[in-house]
This record gives sequence, C-alpha cells and structure tokens, in this order.
Amino acid sequence: MILKYLNKAKRIKDDLLFAQEIIRRRVDTLAVIERERYVKELLSDSRYNDKRRLERHGFKVCSQYDEDGIIQEIFNRIGLGARTFVEFGVENGLENNTLKLLLEGWSGLWIEGSETFVSQINAKFEDVVSNGRLRVKAAFITRENINGLIGERFTGEIDLLSIDIDGNDIHVLNSIDIVRPRVIVIEYNGKFPPPMNLAQRYNPEHRWKGTDYGGSSLVAITKVASRKGYSLVGCGIVGVNAFFVRDDLLADKFQEPFTAENHYQPARYFLWQSYVSGHAPDWGPYETV
Repeated sequence: MILKYLNKAKRIKDDLLFAQEIIRRRVDTLAVIERERYVKELLSDSRYNDKRRLERHGFKVCSQYDEDGIIQEIFNRIGLGARTFVEFGVENGLENNTLKLLLEGWSGLWIEGSETFVSQINAKFEDVVSNGRLRVKAAFITRENINGLIGERFTGEIDLLSIDIDGNDIHVLNSIDIVRPRVIVIEYNGKFPPPMNLAQRYNPEHRWKGTDYGGSSLVAITKVASRKGYSLVGCGIVGVNAFFVRDDLLADKFQEPFTAENHYQPARYFLWQSYVSGHAPDWGPYETV
C-alpha cells in the first residue's frame, strides 16, 4: 500500500515538473516576442527614417546582438578589401562579431586571454585553423603588448577590428598603430550618455567583475577614434557596440553628424534574449553551394 502511494506521488511530482517546464518555455517565448515587439516599435521612430542610419539593418547570425547585420551593411556601403579581421575577447569563439565573416570566407586573427577557451577554439575550429584562415593567440591583452600580438599576423590595412575586453578597450584602441582597419567595432558603457566623457582608468591587470564598472563612455571613445582618423557611424540598438569607419571611406554613405549625441543608444541589456538564432551555437565545416 505504501509503495502504491509513493509511486502515485512520484507520478504527480513528475507531472508537475513537466507542467512547470512547459510553462517556463512558454513564458520565455512570450518574453522574446515582447522584446521583439519593443525593438520594432523603437525602430519605428522617425529618427531612424534616414536611410543612412544603421540601426534598422541590425540582425544576429553569430554575434551577441545585432552586430552581424550592421557590419554587413557597413561593408555593403564601403565595399570589401582583402576580407581580413582581428578580434579580441572572443571567449570560445561561438558568439562574436567575426564568426559570420569566417563562415563567409574571410580570414583573421582571434586573441583570447583564457587558455581554456583557446584550447576549445583550436579543437572546435580545427578545419579553419589548420588551413590558415584563422589564427588563434592566447594572450592577456594590454596596451603595451597589443601591437606585437596583432603584428604576428597582420600589418597595414585590414577590413575589421573588433574590440571587446570589458574595460581597457579605449586604452588598447588608442595604442594600436600596427594595423589601419577600415572599420572598428568597440564596446562602450551605455550607462554614460553624452556629454559624459569618462574612461575607466587604465589598469593592465583589470578583469571585469560583472558590475557596471568597465569601459568608457561613447563620447570618450569617439574622441579617441576621431584623433586616429575614424568617425562614429552608428551604435547597436542594445547600446553595447559602437561602429566607426575610417574617414577616407565615409563619402555620403552614413548619417552626419558623426557625434555621440547623434548616434548614442542607451544600455538596453534586457534585450539580450531578443536576438536568438535557434539552437545552441556550434561550428562545423560548411561549404558554398
């Protein structure tokens, strides 16, 4: 008799857990739908009617948010060079700003501070590492070593530089002179709207602790980029990444003024799960048909 009740209780528990999981999935789905609706309404503002703006072009394939679409649109406008990139702060390589480009035949360099992640990349991406299209470097990046690290693979013009190291980004950007990217993508701290001009004090040992202390305001990064010959052409709608194009490539392809006041987007990190691409990210050999 006791065993009968225990089995019945277990079935009830299993049924409740299953129902709970179904409810959780439905709530998650509704939350994504609501976030997508929010983004659609946000982008319907007349501010974004100018076709030279970039926000409406954003979408995700392999990036964290909408960076893939914005990067694609920038190169649609300025054209492609040698299709080369440098990105640092890539973690395990499965979600970043250059993985889509790698899928499309580009070649480049990833630099990552975690030996564990680098080992995972070398194993997971063995096909493109072995044929030389992707080089992976394990190194903790500072403004003192960045040119030497990049110089092992590239000098001169490259197409894209992507910087995401959660703190010293602006100081590393300011130090880079070994390459001259056509486009730069860099994280800013969306907590600080214009005209706030703040940069995290340089600390070569800095590691992000998951707080809002990290990085620099968009105004500060725009000033540094301007001194290096780059103009701010847009930010992702989530308020994480800023996009800069080299001044000689601008023509009339992007909306002026190229200021933080014009292109700033506030931090909307709650939109994280709005940009989904199906199942968990993975890598395997692809070919062009």
